[in-house]
Amino acid sequence: MNAAHSELGDLHAELDLARRVADAADQITVPFYERRSFDVHWKDNRTEVTEADRQAESAISAMILAERADHGLFGEEHGLVGNTASDWRWVIDPVDGTSNFVRGIPVWSTLIALTFRDEPVVGVVSAPAMGRRWWAARHLGAFADGRRCQVSSVTEIGEAQVSVTFSPGWDDLGLTGELVQLQQHAYRARGFGDFWQHMLVAEGAIDLAIDAVGVAPYDLAAVMVVVEEAGGTFTDRHGQRTHLHDTAISSNGYLHHHIAALA
Repeated sequence: MNAAHSELGDLHAELDLARRVADAADQITVPFYERRSFDVHWKDNRTEVTEADRQAESAISAMILAERADHGLFGEEHGLVGNTASDWRWVIDPVDGTSNFVRGIPVWSTLIALTFRDEPVVGVVSAPAMGRRWWAARHLGAFADGRRCQVSSVTEIGEAQVSVTFSPGWDDLGLTGELVQLQQHAYRARGFGDFWQHMLVAEGAIDLAIDAVGVAPYDLAAVMVVVEEAGGTFTDRHGQRTHLHDTAISSNGYLHHHIAALA
């Protein structure tokens, strides 16, 4: 771990704030989702954005910076605000899975993370349309709706359940064939996508999850904390432990060596 435990101090208060902020975000996003009453716009990277994204991020930013005025905050929609020089930085995605949100698919979430010197130390993943929430903090464990999370103990790929998110980026890297081959070797393969596949790894329901190429820090910081506090491994495709690169793979640890073909 990059940040010493003594420097982090007690993270209970930060986790409590993150969970309260998630409650506030849910109050904004759920009515938009249920009413299906929002305009959809397209960003330069050809991903959707709605009023729900923007309003939720504004509310999250305002609430966090009101209570942590000395912290910085980086969000998907509005960029870096607050104290940009602080060692403490919140990293948020107001709606992870906007494509699902827009189409009425309940697999979307609000991701709230706190980092210390670029090390994710608190993570909340709130998926209100699924009725699910996961949270974790360094040295405090990982939880799913209040139940302790623990990754699986599956050690053989032939007995494993894997989730793969295909994307054009894997084609550009020439690695789609390797992903298909990995799926064929697994006991069962699915494509749960976005945050959910990583939360399933944390819960022990999935043993290995490979995300799309093109993910960003706000997609990964919160889920990284939950996976690792559940005993799992979280890296990029090269095996580097980070939330800052454009690929992300989580596993129960026993199966992580199977990503070597993706490096």
